[in-house]
Amino acid sequence: GEVLDINLELKMIADVGLIGLPNAGKSTLLSIISNAKPEIADYPFTTLTPNLGVVDIDKTDSLLFADIPGLIEGAAEGKGLGDDFLRHVERTSILLHLIDVYGADVAKAYSTIQTELKNYKINLSDRPQVVVLTKIDGLDKDVIEMVENELKAVIPKSTPIFTISSKTKTGTAELLRYVLKVVKKQQSQTAEIGRA
Repeated sequence: GEVLDINLELKMIADVGLIGLPNAGKSTLLSIISNAKPEIADYPFTTLTPNLGVVDIDKTDSLLFADIPGLIEGAAEGKGLGDDFLRHVERTSILLHLIDVYGADVAKAYSTIQTELKNYKINLSDRPQVVVLTKIDGLDKDVIEMVENELKAVIPKSTPIFTISSKTKTGTAELLRYVLKVVKKQQSQTAEIGRA
């Protein structure tokens, strides 16, 4: 049926995966950057099917984004939404790891998701990642920097941090340009290796 097809399609063509705890702002970001109209709910249950959105970047390129439904601790062992959804990220070139700037413990939010990715049967923790601090509208630069520093203590030096507000679209254009660059680089490397 239909469900199977979308899974197959995702395995082949999602360029960018959005990951993060429930309420990290994935649906909201997807709804403002793409043609997707996800149903956004303000409670910790989460998207039950991956939302897909085609995102046009600078009118020259488009990428397929998949909102990977909120991974919860234990998802890799099949708890909660489980394995099914982790499969959707198998072929993404880059993972955008969204973290709510208002979260009580951003470092823990980061490491919770990283553990999920490592425990999954194909280790996804080696995918290029971008950490994206969301919901920064209305916050002082000092506060944002403080949260960034908490994250810098736990993320690899090579992982960039972007700060965005989906509400005001602050930082989203820069983020998308960066993502496009990484995806193109990955694709050209894959092409050189020859399709596995």
